[in-house]
Amino acid sequence: MATFGAVGEGKEKPFVHCFVDGTWSTITGSCTVVRDVKDLLFHSYFSIMDDLRLQKPPDGKPYEIRLLDIPGALISAACGLLLDGIMFTLIALYKCPVMLFKGWKRLIQDMIGREGPFLETACVPFAGLAILLWPFAVVGAVLASILSSIPLGAYSAVVAYQESSFIMGLAYVASSVSIFDEYTNDVLDMAPGSCFPRFKYRKSKDESSHGHNVPISRPSSFNKEKQEGKRPPSRVTSFKNSIDEFNPFKLLDHLFAECRHQGEELVNRGVITMKDIEETKSGKVGSGVLNVGLPAYVILNALLRSAKANSVGLILSDDSEITSDNRPRHTLFDWFFDPLMVIKEQIKAENFTEEEEEYLKMRVLLAGDPNRLKGALPEVPSLNERKKAEIDAFARRLQGITKSISRYPTAKRRFDVLVKALLSELERTMGGSLSTNGSQAQRLRNSVARMLSQKSLGKTANIRDEDPEAQITSSSRTP
Repeated sequence: MATFGAVGEGKEKPFVHCFVDGTWSTITGSCTVVRDVKDLLFHSYFSIMDDLRLQKPPDGKPYEIRLLDIPGALISAACGLLLDGIMFTLIALYKCPVMLFKGWKRLIQDMIGREGPFLETACVPFAGLAILLWPFAVVGAVLASILSSIPLGAYSAVVAYQESSFIMGLAYVASSVSIFDEYTNDVLDMAPGSCFPRFKYRKSKDESSHGHNVPISRPSSFNKEKQEGKRPPSRVTSFKNSIDEFNPFKLLDHLFAECRHQGEELVNRGVITMKDIEETKSGKVGSGVLNVGLPAYVILNALLRSAKANSVGLILSDDSEITSDNRPRHTLFDWFFDPLMVIKEQIKAENFTEEEEEYLKMRVLLAGDPNRLKGALPEVPSLNERKKAEIDAFARRLQGITKSISRYPTAKRRFDVLVKALLSELERTMGGSLSTNGSQAQRLRNSVARMLSQKSLGKTANIRDEDPEAQITSSSRTP
């Protein structure tokens, strides 16, 4: 796309721009992807594991690890990795010529009939490039098939452990080859079924492990003649009609932009303190005021705004509205949107007063810090015990949803930018209040700079002990 923009009207030296445009953005984008993957592995994964470790088992009993079943499971996994790796490779190499020529045939038919990837004029160059690069796609499919043998073969350990049977693990190893062969036949529109045996690898009477009883659903194939009743998509329903749909990553940008705006207001009011930012930057669990409370506070404001306007969806701060028609068609977004709509309807039914809304906001923001919560909650005479319990339930549910959103890809990177912005605002606010003492303000900036440069948990926790002036300043600002 950058190449098309480089040769447009008004561009000087289009030949140079054809090579330069998009190159640096691709490099920075690749680095961003690496950082997001790192955050997913070192933040989202451990956050989920902490929840699993801290929450109680569903039946109240601790999980039992059957040590006697572990050796059989490991041997079954080793057999699965060996056999599936060999068989998947042979099957993929045997069927790759079929995928190559059937893929070329389908692409050429689409090119003649202006269907599929050739539907839009702007996509014709890319579709033509797809014909030339289709052999590389076939090679990638072969490599993906070989790599898929690793998780499928290792899953035999799970089967052997769950069924407490080494034989069942071996049965799954043999059946996985049949499953893979049958699936590739369906994708390539070859003869249905498989020549490999498929055994029962579950002791239960569930027929899901019987290959001859449960056919695999046929995906979209390469064979155009077999797709009877299917017409090429109309030009009206092209990719242009998705412009009005919200992008989930743009919604994340909007969420953190609102977190920055409302967070700066809370910093100026003294609700968010240096201690909250220090805990967040150092990676300590802390009170969770920033990483959980602040996003939940922003989402609550959107829910209150939508409930007052009798909206069928969610009204954002820029007056745009997310409804069931224009929301992102993404499974992860459905996990958040539907529960939020339920909470919005419950808030609308409660019909909170302004004092009760302020009570709910503070309850959501400071739920992780009970000591500060007691002093920050406003006195609301109209609140009885039942309504307090309902507000507490709202706060817990919103914080749970926010914690799930924090594990979303790219959320950690956006949150780090938010913390730096709030830290700058807090430094500016505290520096302005201490303008009568220039040396104290300078020491405060040095303390903030040192805190940002700390990477270990111990050093960040001892910042105040190392700087007596910063300790005096911080204690004088703490409410």
